[in-house]
Amino acid sequence: MSRGQVMTLADALARFDALPAVTTEEMHGQWRGAGVPTGHDMDGLLEAYAWYGKSFVSDEAVHPLLFRNRAGGTYAIDPRRIPLSLSRYHRLTRNALARALFTLATPVLRTRAPRARLRAITYRGVTTAAMVYDHLPIIDCFRRIDARTVLGLMDMRGAAPFFFQLERDA
Repeated sequence: MSRGQVMTLADALARFDALPAVTTEEMHGQWRGAGVPTGHDMDGLLEAYAWYGKSFVSDEAVHPLLFRNRAGGTYAIDPRRIPLSLSRYHRLTRNALARALFTLATPVLRTRAPRARLRAITYRGVTTAAMVYDHLPIIDCFRRIDARTVLGLMDMRGAAPFFFQLERDA
């Protein structure tokens, strides 16, 4: 998958289904993320706010949303404090004012506590590693692209799947 290339939802699901499972242990570590454009309301949204990726410390301690700071480091955000339903309002969420408000709110959004866990879940007929959010009706399922890259599918109640790719940090 090349970045920027828009896939249909059907093509993205077919790609996901064709990939092999990944274990929870293989997910341990820090990963850099990028959205996979499919026409979803969230396409490009996380990147607009300096999303870095995810950190899987252990099966019991996962930081599902890491963002970059100006110094080049990362910090974790508590996902339950971000109104994901706003993603459908493209003009409101993808402009300089919204990004400035996010920056101002960052001290309230940050967390040091893990906000998700890893589990092996059967999804679309394959048992694979999945990240289960602690406080949201969301499960991110993963499939292996290669030894350093996975395709993620965010399964959120009441919404179409959102696809993203994670690449393991060196």
